[in-house]
Amino acid sequence: MSDLAPEIRRVLREHARLPVDVDTLGDQADLFRAGMTSHASVNLMLALEDAFDVEFPDSMLTRNVFDSVAGIDAAIQQLRKQAA
Repeated sequence: MSDLAPEIRRVLREHARLPVDVDTLGDQADLFRAGMTSHASVNLMLALEDAFDVEFPDSMLTRNVFDSVAGIDAAIQQLRKQAA
């Protein structure tokens, strides 16, 4: 995990519409099992793109990229490396 986790959690709190407190979930916890809908995941993706100034390519638009804080963190790090 990188230092992105606090900001990812902030975006989750604001856009994932989870019925549980994001801060009670571990980094590997399944966000869909925690109550995130596919519609909320689209809102989350758009908010993450804005927050981190990245664009998720079609190849990353899969459930497993957005299913945990750790998965989101890894995806954003990969995008930042590709942009550097």
